[in-house]
Amino acid sequence: MSITAAMVKELRETSGAGMMDCKAALKETAGDMEAAIDWLRTKGLAKAAKKAGRVAADGLVAVSAGDKQAVVVEVNSETDFVARNEGFQKLVSEVATTALSVDGEFEKLSSAAYPGTGRTVEEEIKEAVGTIGENMTLRRSAGLSVSDGVVATYMHNSIADGLGKIGVLVALESAGDKDKLAALGRQIAMHVAATNPMALSTDELDPAAVERERTVYMEQARESGKPESIIEKMVEGRLRKFYEEVTLVKQSFVINPDLTVEGAVEEAAKELGSPVKLVGFVRFALGEGIEKEETDFAAEVAAAAGN
Repeated sequence: MSITAAMVKELRETSGAGMMDCKAALKETAGDMEAAIDWLRTKGLAKAAKKAGRVAADGLVAVSAGDKQAVVVEVNSETDFVARNEGFQKLVSEVATTALSVDGEFEKLSSAAYPGTGRTVEEEIKEAVGTIGENMTLRRSAGLSVSDGVVATYMHNSIADGLGKIGVLVALESAGDKDKLAALGRQIAMHVAATNPMALSTDELDPAAVERERTVYMEQARESGKPESIIEKMVEGRLRKFYEEVTLVKQSFVINPDLTVEGAVEEAAKELGSPVKLVGFVRFALGEGIEKEETDFAAEVAAAAGN
């Protein structure tokens, strides 16, 4: 397979490695981007790829909160211009409010009744496509609820109330003071927006992701020439560090780096005089995982002109 300049550029941006190293990695792995990243890491030429997906779609993320529950939705549009349209913003807000009635379940949200129109959410979005003149899709939704406690929300890069680019939900179970609990939840939600943890705890990490890290660490350690017994200890040490970096409860709390998030929750429980349990979080970043085709606008114009 031929290795293109665009492939080398993408790998450089993802890995931070040099151009020639990236070209060599792609040749060694027949152009497989993930395998190339692992090859670079094995050689010590790249940092661990923290891939949240390439953010390439426009539209809005919205959050909405009810009693002991909250939801987050993502509605995509073709351009950022539409995201600034008041009609589109109202549509996304109403979709988020409607999501509360179905506990954020995506499968139910599309067919749920959109307020005041007699149409479903899916039908209303299609109607808006005709009005606004741009393709739109309901991409995803999720919700969290608690039996006793709060579900805090946070919107990063907010452009209107409950609307923006990154929406976060954090669920805390506790019989303690709800205002103080909500304040803690919002701080943790801000932390999640900033750090994008892979999972709540080690137990909830994707086993495939853990195995991938283990394999890379093992190859790195073996290149050091140390005995297998030492290599195993090296790998376990690196995995512990990996867990601290990617699981929410083990991360250093951005509000107070002297504590982990887990430690901050424990401190809050002492202050509230009641146990506090961090039961879950959801983080939606607009467009993550969607790749938008790059076009050469000048070439398009030239082609349209018949050149």
